[in-house]
Amino acid sequence: MASSKTIEVPHLGVTKAGYALSGDKYDSSKPTCVLINSMCMTVALYKAQFDNAKLTDAMNLLAIEPLGHGSTSSPVENFTYWDSAIMAIQVLDALKIKKAFVLGTSQGGWMVTRMAILAPERIQGLLLLGTSMDYESSDSRTKGCWDPAPILTPFIDKWTSPTETPDFVIDNTWCGMVGGLGFGTSVKPETVEFWTGILKQVYKGDEGRKKARMAVLNLITRDGLLLRLGSIKAPVYWLQGTDDTVYGTQIPPEQIKLFTSSVETKYNVVEGGSHYLSATSPTEVDAALLELVTKYK
Repeated sequence: MASSKTIEVPHLGVTKAGYALSGDKYDSSKPTCVLINSMCMTVALYKAQFDNAKLTDAMNLLAIEPLGHGSTSSPVENFTYWDSAIMAIQVLDALKIKKAFVLGTSQGGWMVTRMAILAPERIQGLLLLGTSMDYESSDSRTKGCWDPAPILTPFIDKWTSPTETPDFVIDNTWCGMVGGLGFGTSVKPETVEFWTGILKQVYKGDEGRKKARMAVLNLITRDGLLLRLGSIKAPVYWLQGTDDTVYGTQIPPEQIKLFTSSVETKYNVVEGGSHYLSATSPTEVDAALLELVTKYK
């Protein structure tokens, strides 16, 4: 499901940001971790974390759906990952949360890293899952990362329309591809069915078409962050699954070395982990998050 709550923030002319907060209220006595989801996912991607009492006893979990995802909406059709990062920071403002740790899966990793670049005094630490800090460059493709443009451009073309599309519903091909890439080859049929239902709920009608198109457009046209990573001083933990077919395991250990100002960097490979690690390997993810927050809160 998409988030059932939204909160208004001023970026892009009053954006409504979808979010979920553990315990349904902010507890100022505990540290906070912001969680940002991967492509076409929602706050439901982090169900395992919200269901883990060890985590919710130790910290506030605040899952935020970026622009183009879930219940988040904006009057502006065009946006970038930088806009989603600014929006997420403003969600912290709206909830009166001064500082937070951040966790991001795949594209969520790009957004939480941007949050750390834009608001270094507020981000206490980063946990990156199944991601890359580069754009979809030729160098990354020679090192085991995917080449999304040939796969995704036909969807962008199909979702481009000069007129409104009130009857639009995202198709099963897209839903199946997202599930397969994210959850891996051993994904259960009920997982595919669950997320297919969510995607068809979120991405329908003219607004849904525009959200889907811009979400994909952002992915294949984004700027890389490699030359900006040295400015981040907060600790950076990074987990990558051995079965991550999108970004593999060669790029991450190279890129984490670029966080040259970070107080600590730590990279671990999760055996059998797929691209959406928070769902496929919650035990390892939860342990890493608890370690990071406990050490640096």
